[in-house]
Amino acid sequence: MCGAPVEMSLPNANARLRFGDKPAKFGSGRVGAVRLQSMSEFKFACPVCGQHITCDSRTSGTQMECPTCFRKLVIPQPPAAGSPNLVLTASEVTNRPLPAGMAGSLDQPSGKQFPFAAVALLIVLCAVGGTAFVFRDKILKIAKGQPVANTNSAAKKKPKTAKPYAPPANDTNWTLHLAEVEIPETPAAGRIHGLDFLSRRATLQGGRLDLRQEGTGLTIQLFAKQGEDLAGQSINIEAGRTNSPRVTLRWKDDEEKSMTKNVREGYALRLEFGQATNARMPAKIYLCTPDDAKSYVAGTFIAEIRKAPPPKPKSPQPKPKK
Repeated sequence: MCGAPVEMSLPNANARLRFGDKPAKFGSGRVGAVRLQSMSEFKFACPVCGQHITCDSRTSGTQMECPTCFRKLVIPQPPAAGSPNLVLTASEVTNRPLPAGMAGSLDQPSGKQFPFAAVALLIVLCAVGGTAFVFRDKILKIAKGQPVANTNSAAKKKPKTAKPYAPPANDTNWTLHLAEVEIPETPAAGRIHGLDFLSRRATLQGGRLDLRQEGTGLTIQLFAKQGEDLAGQSINIEAGRTNSPRVTLRWKDDEEKSMTKNVREGYALRLEFGQATNARMPAKIYLCTPDDAKSYVAGTFIAEIRKAPPPKPKSPQPKPKK
């Protein structure tokens, strides 16, 4: 049994009790504190809070809680007979030793641990398999020795479009007699200076009509101030007419140099304009020029109407010297 030291007061059982020749003085009816301690008990102090604790010698080496600070203590061995140390100091429990069987089980890894290595290997294999599936086409081409296209290029080259084809001029598509002409209901196409032509863009700015396909095309200078003035009109110019609107043919030679040729007479032209809507006007064209290559263009197009450029200011003429 262990506990804090107990001080007891004994009642004065005999008021006439004397110590020597004089009567004993007991104060207010109490005898001085008498400390009762068994011969097998000893006293020690808590190393944390200093509380004095009394325990039986048979509990030496065991553990207990301090009744004041509740810290785990190891009860010390009782003092030897005749030892001057009346109050010993206990030691605090720090690391509780594990049983031998438990310590051995911690040193050896358990056979039921989670298989982290196997899971990591499985994840790597899945990633490799997914990558191989995504790029399977490239892998097969490399295995067969075929070149692999660079699909990661930032600026991909546009595929080259096939050049339009128009048959060479003959009696059915080239004629200077407008009475025999029937304009086809197909996009305007033909040949300019022997080169295939398909109109990609048509603009009408003032009285200037342009049909273009990159570096090839034609320009007709019509007698009109605004593009809308030509809405709903039909223009027919016979080959024998004089003072005809100027026609300019454009193309590139074998050295990619821009070439032009103006035709002022001797050509046959028919233009049929529809109604203008939202700055656009549908139209039909038939044109045959008397050049050696027998250039011609026939078909339909939709012209974008643009505002005519402002007239250039006339430069002032120098005054004659006096």
